[in-house]
Amino acid sequence: MLYLTRKIGESVVINNTIELTVVEIRGKTTKLGFTFPPEASVLRKEIVDHIREENLAAAGSEGQLLEKMNKTDGQQ
Repeated sequence: MLYLTRKIGESVVINNTIELTVVEIRGKTTKLGFTFPPEASVLRKEIVDHIREENLAAAGSEGQLLEKMNKTDGQQ
C-alpha cells in the first residue's frame, strides 16, 4: 500500500487519467475530489465487498443446485 501526505488543494495523478485532490480536512474526516474519465467505474469499497459477497453466495447456491440436479438426472 502506498501512503502519501497531501495538504488541502494538493493532488495526486494516477495513470495520467485520474486526479485525486484533497478538498477539505475537518477533524478526522477528509473530503476528496476526483476527476476521471467517464468510462471509469468508481464504487466505495464497502459496496464492492457487498457485491462480491452476494455474487459468491449466488454462485455457491447455483453450484449446489446444479450438483443436485446432476445427481438426480443420473438416478433416473
